[in-house]
Amino acid sequence: MKKITSHENKIYKMCLQLESRKYREKWGRYIIEGPNLIEEALKNNIVPDFLILDETAGRRAEITGLCERYAAELGKAGEENILIFEEQLFASCAKTENSQGVMGIVQKNSVAEDSFFEAERQGNGNILVLDRLQDPGNAGTMIRTADAAGYAGIIILKGTVDIFSPKVVRACTGSLFRMPLLFSDSPEQTIQLLKKHGKRVVSTGFETDKYYYETDLKNHIGLVIGNEGNGICEVFKKHSDEVVKIPMSGSIESLNASVAAAILMYEAMRHG
Repeated sequence: MKKITSHENKIYKMCLQLESRKYREKWGRYIIEGPNLIEEALKNNIVPDFLILDETAGRRAEITGLCERYAAELGKAGEENILIFEEQLFASCAKTENSQGVMGIVQKNSVAEDSFFEAERQGNGNILVLDRLQDPGNAGTMIRTADAAGYAGIIILKGTVDIFSPKVVRACTGSLFRMPLLFSDSPEQTIQLLKKHGKRVVSTGFETDKYYYETDLKNHIGLVIGNEGNGICEVFKKHSDEVVKIPMSGSIESLNASVAAAILMYEAMRHG
């Protein structure tokens, strides 16, 4: 283990930079905080480049055990890649209100098209598509729900909130490490990919007479969830195989996006 006391340390500077989407994209890295997330990462064969502790964390048995496992994963480099930041340095990098004294720098885990659709063959073949979602909590909750509902992967369209931002990472609670991720530049590219791989494109919207339970959502669909304020884009409205809605009672016009997504994703499990 190495103690870091200088603001000029390159790993400390990287931690500060990784607060920004610009640098997360530049370095292909992001930060995870807390022993639970780091434990989940290790369980899913995602080994942080560096494990960073505050000055007091190393005295807790839970953190000591985590450090030992991390060191074992890296072999000789393990001890060298465990850094102890002095209190002020660690506090300036931590993004949770009550930090648990440990964080890790990890590589992003997106995959190429072939690998993405190869992986999805093992499940129900359903894909979640995030169309310009903006709320970090919604995006993270949807990723977590997709994992729980047996979805095979997630396509993230350009314009969607950065799913490697701290709030999304926390909301995912580890599902980000398990779910195959594919990034798409446009709705047109997304539709082309889904249809190329035999998926029915099912979008959510209000301009339809069809309720979600009137169609088959069991397998091999691309489920498109649109922007919280504007819904799905015009391209998805025009080129989806089906647009479905959730029934509403009284004066309620819409549900929270993550709640609506959960209802639709669990329809596959209900019929599974």
